[in-house]
Order: sequence, then structure tokens, then C-alpha cells
Amino acid sequence: MIAPNPVAFSLFGVDIMWYGILIAIGFMLAIYISYLRADKFGIKPDYILDFAIVLLPASIIGARLYYVIFKWDYYQGNLSEIINVRNGGLAIHGGLICGILAGAFICKYRKINILNLADLVFPSVALAQAIGRWGNFFNSEAHGGPTDLPIAVIIDGQKYHPTFLYESLFCFCLFLFLIIISKRRKFMGQIALLYGMLYSAERYFVEGLRTDSLMLGEFRIAQLVSILAILSCGILYLVLRKKGRKIR
Repeated sequence: MIAPNPVAFSLFGVDIMWYGILIAIGFMLAIYISYLRADKFGIKPDYILDFAIVLLPASIIGARLYYVIFKWDYYQGNLSEIINVRNGGLAIHGGLICGILAGAFICKYRKINILNLADLVFPSVALAQAIGRWGNFFNSEAHGGPTDLPIAVIIDGQKYHPTFLYESLFCFCLFLFLIIISKRRKFMGQIALLYGMLYSAERYFVEGLRTDSLMLGEFRIAQLVSILAILSCGILYLVLRKKGRKIR
């Protein structure tokens, strides 16, 4: 696969990037699917639109701040670049953290069970990630080291592991799996916690292939966060299952 032009088209002299388009498509599709499934979870569909208005900016801001914080050595000398996300620089973990915090705030205001909402939303989050990861392909970023695999991404004549593709395929399969499991959900929080454990396990291994990881000393931050997420989600899963926190 040869990395394509990152620019989709120009509008009034401004380049519109595939990166932003794909992220927007993923987010809108996630909201649409959640809207259609809301009744099955006892949540008013219109509430999903309210969540979307808050979650979109919160997730983008969180994803960018997370990236900038761990790349501060660069951004402290290039402050004007902090708000420039057109060429990438959004960390999914930061987006998830701020998205969850914003969602918790709205749940409290709307008196909605946050575990129930999370079970509704997270399958669609996986789908959004599957779509959004292709933005990395157009930006020639988030790839792994050299490889001779036939599915390698080719950048400047060199073949690299298409880690964006690995994660995209996994997240799409995760989306389908969570949708199926949702039909026989045993307790509130089950679907969201399965997402947390399964995505984190995948991210840990795929992150090990990447060449552009955010680092904390000698450690890859995404791997540290993944380990923490697997442990915390696993413990909470066992606790909630034991308590038998029934649905509605």
C-alpha cells in the first residue's frame, strides 16, 4: 500500500485533510448507531444528541492535550503548533479519558446510569476507531518498523508494518463482537469493560511495533496505560459480575 496524498480537496484555498474527514465520519457514524440502539438500553435517543454536542469537543481537546503533554519538548518551542491538528497528533487514550469524564458529568445531570450508557456507546467507539485509524494511513504516520509483508505500507520507497491497519481491523471485529454480546448482556458495565480489556490488550501488542510512540523515559506510554486499563477493567468486571448488577 502506497501512502496517498493527505489532502482530500481544497476549499477557498484551505486544504481539507483526509485525517479530519475520517475522524468526523467515524464520530458521526458512532453517534448514529448509538442513537438507533438507545431504546434497547432504556435511554431516550435524543439524549445521545445531547451527549454528542459535549463529547466531540471534549474528546478532541483531550486527545490533543494528551499528545502535547507527552511531546512537550517539541511544543514548548512551537506553541503555535499546539492547536494545529490537521496533520495528526491526537492520542486516543486522551480522547477516551476526557470523553468518559464529560460523559460522567452529563450522566449525573441527566440522571442516567453511566455504566448503562457506556455499554450502549462503546461498541460504536470501536467502530469510530476502525474508521479514524485510516487517517494515519493518509498522513503516513503511526506505522511500525520495516517489514517485507505484502500488506506493508510504502512510505518514501520503504515498507513498514501498517499498524494503523492492524488496529483498524481489530477494532472493526471488536465492534461486531460487542454488538453481538450486547444482546445477552448480563450486567451493566459488561460491554464497556470488555471493550476496555480487549482494546487495551490489542493496543499493548500493536504499540510495540510502532516507531512513533509517546514515551515516558524508556517506557511506551500507551503500553503502560493499556496494562492499567486491563487490570482495572478486569477487576471491576469481576466485582460487578459477582454483585450481579442487573440490567434496568
